[in-house]
Amino acid sequence: MPLRIAFFGTPAFAVPTLDALLASDHEVVGVVTQPDRPRGRGQQVSDAPVKERALVAGVPILQPTKLKAPEFLDAFSAWRADIGVVAAYGRILPQVLLDIPPRGLINVHASLLPAWRGASPIQRAVLNGDAISGVTIMRVVLALDAGAMLARIEVPIDPDDTTGTLEARLSVAGASLLRDVIDRMGRGETVEEVPQDDAAATLAPRLEKQEGLIDWSRPARALDCHVRGMQPWPGAFTFVDGQRLVIRTAKADEAGAGDAEPGALVRVEGDAALLACGDGHCLRVSRVQPDGKRVMTTREWLQGRRVATPLRASQTP
Repeated sequence: MPLRIAFFGTPAFAVPTLDALLASDHEVVGVVTQPDRPRGRGQQVSDAPVKERALVAGVPILQPTKLKAPEFLDAFSAWRADIGVVAAYGRILPQVLLDIPPRGLINVHASLLPAWRGASPIQRAVLNGDAISGVTIMRVVLALDAGAMLARIEVPIDPDDTTGTLEARLSVAGASLLRDVIDRMGRGETVEEVPQDDAAATLAPRLEKQEGLIDWSRPARALDCHVRGMQPWPGAFTFVDGQRLVIRTAKADEAGAGDAEPGALVRVEGDAALLACGDGHCLRVSRVQPDGKRVMTTREWLQGRRVATPLRASQTP
């Protein structure tokens, strides 16, 4: 039997899941997404990706500022949804809302729960150097990402994956997994709900801009993960001669740094620069972005500096 589905989501990660539901035999009766906010460099108010997709599909949209507001709860109840599906909505849902759909709400979470509960599971997996990520379809409860698991799928993390590239793959895998769960529910099949092991849980708190700052005393492999995990936002950054420099592409290199201090330029090879790390190895930095300028090769940036002092990246301006 087709289900009436209320969808909760905001960023690009959620769009494949919404598309999968729109293409199914089920009915998306409405979309709840966050209020419009300033976005991008110009900080112009614009629609988030989920809202854009819902507008094109002609689906009713609610953008509440308060999830307990009677006017929102009344409008949501009027959709008569059988179940709610959440994918990166970005806010904790109150119990009064969870109690409205007869089948409750389920969430597309971008980790293999109970690992990386929280707002930044993809970033934390890359930053941590994990070899495998994945998606879990879970029951939404008041506790943070602690609900029972309905389905899981593993997705390998490639050595060159950034947060952005991994997110794109997880969004597609999550959409397919969610569609399968919803179809099984619609057919009346029993979908087993497996409790999580709370003792094995790890947390993925929201990423803050300042976390992009590079600590050159760390090992090269850790800085490789740091650069990839901070891409595309907030960007891994350092300071050179007091100027902020975002490192867009870098890889750990087994080359020895000799007696160079962490952050010092060891040598230039092709378009890349090798910078010393805390373990005596190097980080091969190939693409950088000075504040207010375009992304360029590291060689381009070095040629444009026109200074005689040796390059020394630091953690302070």
